[in-house]
Amino acid sequence: MKKLVFPFLLLLLVTSCATKKQILYFQDAEELNQSDDTQIFEPIIEANDILHVSVSSMNNEVVLPFKRNTGENLSNNQNQLLQGYLVNAEGKIQFPVLGEIEVAGKTREEVVLMLKNKLSEFITDVVVDVRIMNFKVTVLGAVNSPGVYRIQDERVTLPQAIGLAGDLSQDGKRSEIMIIRQEEGKQKVTKVDLRATDFFNSPYYFLKQNDVVYVEPSLRGVKKSGFIPDIPALLSLFSVVLSTVIILTR
Repeated sequence: MKKLVFPFLLLLLVTSCATKKQILYFQDAEELNQSDDTQIFEPIIEANDILHVSVSSMNNEVVLPFKRNTGENLSNNQNQLLQGYLVNAEGKIQFPVLGEIEVAGKTREEVVLMLKNKLSEFITDVVVDVRIMNFKVTVLGAVNSPGVYRIQDERVTLPQAIGLAGDLSQDGKRSEIMIIRQEEGKQKVTKVDLRATDFFNSPYYFLKQNDVVYVEPSLRGVKKSGFIPDIPALLSLFSVVLSTVIILTR
């Protein structure tokens, strides 16, 4: 029976440890040294987005008809969202004086140019700024601080989003990062391996508004939740029992 102790202890050690290959991010990072950063990301406005549209001029009076009259001084983020223009299911917003404006499927710069062209008929020196106010991503699963994160500058990469969530926990599976994205009215799901850098050139390096990032737990994380037996713990218990039996049967 003494001969059985060492194999079981060895098995316990092997099943309890994670390898370097399982843990490290960007293991082929040296391949990025000579690569060109050709990705240009600009968010596309979608239905249910909330837009902040600012119209200004040297003459404040001429822009008043093109500003929404909320009747109050809005300061906090929630009130600012209520002040914004909601993109309806048809992809349009209701703009003062101009009426319905189709914005879905366009970038911010395209909407700015379109509004400037329309408003220039009324205001000679018009300045327009457009922002997506509800740009947010959700990070769930085996991370240290899961939650919904609002992105002020409308640009966030997958590594940055994971950083906002406090990085992956020790039980996060680096090779199984799920991204759920809505495109053209359909939900699309893909998986990214953070151990490699090939996703840097994929459409999922930059996250879109309302993307959901889910980090799958490793086998150890699943075992911690109690869904399946913890093999190392069982082996440890067995080794203790086996040692006790050996001592008692000497």
